[in-house]
Amino acid sequence: MRDGDVAADTYTYPILLQSCSQRLAEVEGKLIHGQVIKVGFDSDVYVGNTLINMYAVCGCLGDARKVFDESCALDSVSWNSMLAGYVSADNVDEAKWLYERMPERNLISWNSMISGYLRCGEVEKARSLFDSMPQRDTVSWSVLISGYAQRDRFADALALFQNMQLEGIQPDETILVSVISACTHLSALDQGAWIHAYIRKKQMKVNVILGTTLIDMYMKFGSVPNAMEVFRAMEEKGVSTWNALILGLAMNGFVKESLATFSEMKECSIVPNEITFLAVLGACRHMGLVEEGRRHFDAMSRKHGIEPTIKHYGCMVDLLGRAGKLTEAEELIANMPVPPDVSTWGALLGACKKHGDNVMGERVGRKLVDLQPEHDGFHVLLSNIYASKGSWDNVHEIRGMMRQHGVIKTPGCSMIEVKGTIHEFLAGDKTHPQSEDIEKMLDDMAKKLKMEGYAPDTREVLLDIDEEDKETTLFRHSEKIAIAFGLLTIDAPTPIRIMKNLRICNDCHMAAKLISRAYDREIVVRDRHRFHHFKQGSCSCLDYW
Repeated sequence: MRDGDVAADTYTYPILLQSCSQRLAEVEGKLIHGQVIKVGFDSDVYVGNTLINMYAVCGCLGDARKVFDESCALDSVSWNSMLAGYVSADNVDEAKWLYERMPERNLISWNSMISGYLRCGEVEKARSLFDSMPQRDTVSWSVLISGYAQRDRFADALALFQNMQLEGIQPDETILVSVISACTHLSALDQGAWIHAYIRKKQMKVNVILGTTLIDMYMKFGSVPNAMEVFRAMEEKGVSTWNALILGLAMNGFVKESLATFSEMKECSIVPNEITFLAVLGACRHMGLVEEGRRHFDAMSRKHGIEPTIKHYGCMVDLLGRAGKLTEAEELIANMPVPPDVSTWGALLGACKKHGDNVMGERVGRKLVDLQPEHDGFHVLLSNIYASKGSWDNVHEIRGMMRQHGVIKTPGCSMIEVKGTIHEFLAGDKTHPQSEDIEKMLDDMAKKLKMEGYAPDTREVLLDIDEEDKETTLFRHSEKIAIAFGLLTIDAPTPIRIMKNLRICNDCHMAAKLISRAYDREIVVRDRHRFHHFKQGSCSCLDYW
């Protein structure tokens, strides 16, 4: 254009500056800014707006502010560009200062300031500003709902989504992703399935992000057929979609299908990444496939050029440890090119407890307690190792250390959703409004379990008490109470789905298998590591967890 001696005007430079913004081309943007000054267009409001926006987007807030301060005329676009720049840079103090002096605020101003409050953790101020808005658009709802979800305030995110529905606002993809994520964290399958039904009813396009979030949700509820249905219906799948499917299948006990999906992914020319290999190694870990795990671990760097991270090494340590190869697992930790973290040592400690290697377990447990004295799980595992040996003095010492450091053992907790309401049970819980009915069902379960040949595994109660008290303690574990409540409130053939915050113990695992046969019910338990699908007296994990 310049070679043809065609003069640029006030429409030309904004287009060029917008191009610089989209490419984050700071150097070219400054050169064009020089041309703007040279030809005298720097006093034009439209040009000034795009200059401020270009500098703000490129993170050059000092330059953006200089243009802002020197502009002869400012409109709402200038103010909003400057405000958005401060918010993006997490400079909330400057954003507040600017916001309070704006001569006129529109939806963009309000939404930017709400986003600014959320970015710096001032959630209540963001909500207060949201509530005082004269009008709201989809972006307003999206910013706050996403902010709640990112701050782990999932119940608030769902409540706000319900208010949005009442006001007749149509959710966009960002809102739906945040709400589905909230449903996943709250174990609210019914609400998550309702949102999926809403997406289908409105014939909304399920893109990579939304589809992957749905797959992740269904997999984390043990709803594998629904997750597979979403996957097959997706027109476009990204590497994150394949990762969610591989990991979800493995977590639900479909290890063969998980590894087959990995092979299919490569056949579809989808390049695996670090997360893919975490999922694949996790699949091998769930079924004790040591040799296959080694093969994939070696292939990471050799075939795919991906250097293993501490998480990949942690997976291998866990894989070897679960398979009883404790010495090899410890040698791997010693020869790792990166310093081992507490999670890696923790995997070895758990394996020592599982396989009864008290000597190595005591050594590793002492190391972990020293490394992270505030971690309750390491204290408990070490205490259990001592208790299994009958070393009660050492048990009392560890518990004394926990009191000294203010460490409180995380109580076993199980959640179950019934008709859209989440019910939470702790071990020995008698606070539920239906406690009497639950107690009667527990008694009925105990009778049927005895008929099935059940014998309580009192080794799981590592307390210096008599065997009868141990049996009573075992039968009041949170998952057994949740199963009893599920039998009372959920009609067959709907599965009883339970989410547990800790690893399921051997006794509860055996009991759940027998209950599934005695009552002819499918029971799905998600513990902190994986899913257990109990059906007709067997479990999807094949008793390897």
